[in-house]
Amino acid sequence: MKGWLILLASITCLYSNLLAQRLPSDSLAPEGKKIDILSALKYNYQKLDSINEFVSLVGNVIVKQDKVLFYADSAVLNRQLNILEAFGNVHINDADSIHTYAQYLKYLGKEKKAYLQKKVRLTDGEGTLTTDELEYDATVKIGTYLKGGKLVNKKSTLTSTEGYYYGDTKDVIFKKKVVMVDPDNKINSDTLQYNTSTEIATFTAPTVVYNNKDKRTIKTREGFYDMKNKKAELYKRSVIEDSSAIFTADDMAFDDSTGLGEFRGNAVYKSKDTAQGFDMIANNIRTNKKTNSMVATQKPLLLIKQGADTIYIAADTLYSARLSDLTKKRVVPQIRDASGLDSISKQTKLIPKDEEDSADKFFEAYYNVKIFSDSLQATGDSLFYSLKDSVFRLFKKPIVWAQENQITGDTIYLFIKNKKPERLYVFENSMAINKVDSADYYNQLKGTTINANFLDGKIHDMRAKGNAENVYYALDEEKNFIGVNKSTADIIDVFFEDSKPQKVVFLRNLEGTTYPMRNTNHEDLKIRGFKWLENIRPKSKFDLLIFK
Repeated sequence: MKGWLILLASITCLYSNLLAQRLPSDSLAPEGKKIDILSALKYNYQKLDSINEFVSLVGNVIVKQDKVLFYADSAVLNRQLNILEAFGNVHINDADSIHTYAQYLKYLGKEKKAYLQKKVRLTDGEGTLTTDELEYDATVKIGTYLKGGKLVNKKSTLTSTEGYYYGDTKDVIFKKKVVMVDPDNKINSDTLQYNTSTEIATFTAPTVVYNNKDKRTIKTREGFYDMKNKKAELYKRSVIEDSSAIFTADDMAFDDSTGLGEFRGNAVYKSKDTAQGFDMIANNIRTNKKTNSMVATQKPLLLIKQGADTIYIAADTLYSARLSDLTKKRVVPQIRDASGLDSISKQTKLIPKDEEDSADKFFEAYYNVKIFSDSLQATGDSLFYSLKDSVFRLFKKPIVWAQENQITGDTIYLFIKNKKPERLYVFENSMAINKVDSADYYNQLKGTTINANFLDGKIHDMRAKGNAENVYYALDEEKNFIGVNKSTADIIDVFFEDSKPQKVVFLRNLEGTTYPMRNTNHEDLKIRGFKWLENIRPKSKFDLLIFK
């Protein structure tokens, strides 16, 4: 009995094929666009008029046009108009490259366009697109949905109101209420292009990317993100914000797999830490997330937040990294002494393992360093600053100005406390010069070292040690000159009032002479090495942006 059934099915299929071959050949479709019937279990032919010639097919229906195969449970073919309607388990095989499934299909053979409805699914071997209604153009391999759809590609899921699939390139353009989700990111946009093969998402409209792992938010208008390799390039003034900082730049690129990033064109780094925070501006900033380091070039500017009196630092290059990593490679002296100042170790606090210690950071600036704040200004060849001890270390011919006072030496340490200058220590060839009002006279103090203490941001006292020399212009109560004294001693202390010398004290081996103001060559009174360098003093924060 089973053999008879097989034989009957074979005869039926053969009969259907013979009838298909015997159908009239006056179809309006040109050769190559004609829809050919390959097989069906049941077949019915009906001709109503010259343009309505129908062939009904039932059971395991297979038809073909060029390299496109159509499968369905049943179908109706208008041979004259070359239109196919298919029902139930519809499957379109486009040259074994794109497969589309649905429960209903209307196919226009002349235009090679398919209209699919109900549980529509399109796959190219990489991703799967699902929707309720889809238009598919077999000529150019483009699928379009306008009433909502979803693409699933490996671990990524994309949804939108409209979508356009390009089979040749495996690109999908999503429009209106676009949402993309993968294990690490959630993306919201109005327009997004995604490639199912390369897994690259391209942004062409305002887009927000939220990274679950790093708690990072990206806002951009143009760029791309390589989901497979975790790389991105963003343009048109994009913004990256995480728990610690906000990054803004004209162009930016980063690699989440290596932790490296580069920010170009008016790049701005803004720290969220109000206590130990800093901002950085440059035309180029490169970062390493794994080492929490960054290097800024092309007119960089560092802003160390000191309450109302922000400190601005400019140099050819600015570098920042973890202090704890630096101390593993070289010795960083703890230069805070015990006289009322906390050492680095005393300032260290316990930080949870999953959090970054905001104070565990240092800055290096080199070359052509310039500093500006309302309290003081400085220049030098290079600088080192640690947030742990709040000490600026200036090297190679540094100069510090505080009100009308200029201080120079081979190396200068500037201590900051409670957001204000606290102490100044000058090593070797130390000299302090104070301009006396508007007159062309200068109080001078020189020694091997100079220590200066500040009170409320102003110099309170100063001590010179080691072959100390002093030139002091004495004034009476009415600000008239009494005379000028030039002296030497082992130690010379100068006490200030309103940043101006008011009292001089000499300790051990004093030698000195007081000269009248008249009949005195004031140039001869200048101590060896005297240089008044007001012309290179930064007058405002804008002077730091002038690079000569």
